[in-house]
Amino acid sequence: MKNIILLPILFLTTMTFGQKATFNIKYSEQLAVFVFLQNLSENYPENVFKTEFQKSKYNIEKYTAIISKFDKLAFDYSYRFEEFPYGSKKTMQAQDLLKKNMIETDNLNDFKARSIGFIPNKTLIDLAESISEFTPIYNELIYNPNKEKFEKQLDGIKKYSNEHHIENYFETGLLFYNSSWDNSIPFEIAFYPLPNSKGFTAQAFCNNFISAVQTDLNSYKDLFSVMLHETYHIIYDEQSLAVKTEIDTYFKESKSKCSNYAYQLMNEVLATALGNGYVYEQLDGKIDTGDWYNKKYINLMAKKIYPLVVAYIDQKKSIDKNFIDAYIRIYEENFPNWINELDNIMTYRYVLSENENDFNVIHKMFRYRSRTEYEDQITVNSIEKMKQTPLTKVIIISKNNAEKLKLVKSKFVELKDLKIKADKEFAIKVFLEDKSQLIVLNQKESTVEVLFNKL
Repeated sequence: MKNIILLPILFLTTMTFGQKATFNIKYSEQLAVFVFLQNLSENYPENVFKTEFQKSKYNIEKYTAIISKFDKLAFDYSYRFEEFPYGSKKTMQAQDLLKKNMIETDNLNDFKARSIGFIPNKTLIDLAESISEFTPIYNELIYNPNKEKFEKQLDGIKKYSNEHHIENYFETGLLFYNSSWDNSIPFEIAFYPLPNSKGFTAQAFCNNFISAVQTDLNSYKDLFSVMLHETYHIIYDEQSLAVKTEIDTYFKESKSKCSNYAYQLMNEVLATALGNGYVYEQLDGKIDTGDWYNKKYINLMAKKIYPLVVAYIDQKKSIDKNFIDAYIRIYEENFPNWINELDNIMTYRYVLSENENDFNVIHKMFRYRSRTEYEDQITVNSIEKMKQTPLTKVIIISKNNAEKLKLVKSKFVELKDLKIKADKEFAIKVFLEDKSQLIVLNQKESTVEVLFNKL
């Protein structure tokens, strides 16, 4: 979901003091140790960090107790930007702000001073103490053995960025998305070593990109195309309220049955077409003929809209109504059945169930997710709240079936004439007026998995 007209505003906001965006590439020890601690958690799968720690002399009660304490620290605070159309702007996460401050400060005292108020003070103190305790351990086990290779690699990454003027692709994204950025604020990019591994990780938030890189990585075009992919999510996120409202209106006024699910998909599709398509082609001199994304809906749609995206970039145009209409048309003409495929529509889900274990079951069945909401009650208020979202609506009835089914039928006109009985087990999927799917599971004996498989 990207940008629109408002070009005069765009030039005012992106050309601050005549500057271009600045990309600062660095190593952040504080961030690296924080990620190291996260990977040592018993809730994390096996990984290179955990392997190195478990075979070391530090795998003793003193340090496992610190890991256990760290694992219990609560960072999952968040807040939404309520005035923006639903799902169009990322919910702010306290953990992202903490990582931002780790990157942008040089010591834990400065980190604490900058981070106070984001999380409770006791949590912040315990977090800083955990990082302090594990910094020498991280350096001995991970950083120092890979120091020479990693620092040489970091120099290579900086050189590649400068030689290929990576900041220009940031400017391309700002114009395409009709987004805003104060170029006096640098984009801070933090790398840390990922030994004995293939590939790299990537995450972007605020004005930051972070990545663990394999210590023998010798080709940077993949790294930078993924980095720009993630950065384009930030640029999309920073569109103005006016731009986002316009885009939202274009989708909602569309007559296409596919417009809602096309809208849900667009953020990831555009980042893929731009980063993995356009940036990669510019850096490599030819288009990537392999998959651009490991989810078929995103990969196939990104490739289909790529000529449209390139045409807008070449013409220095921002996303407008014509772009949105063409995007929806491409989706509808090429992939009309996607609005019925569970693997697609369950990526964006709102689930009501009075059995909280159902949420875990659905998570296991549909691991890939973009936006999710869960409520453990089926009431007038919870249904009304669900109806305000464009997400796939899932209601699992397993208690007081007759009463709950009557309530659900009263709230969705599409169910009014449907012949369904509360004393019979069933699974139904109904296309709603808001162009989302409603799934109702009336559970008696079968598991949730069995009922989903009946759809």
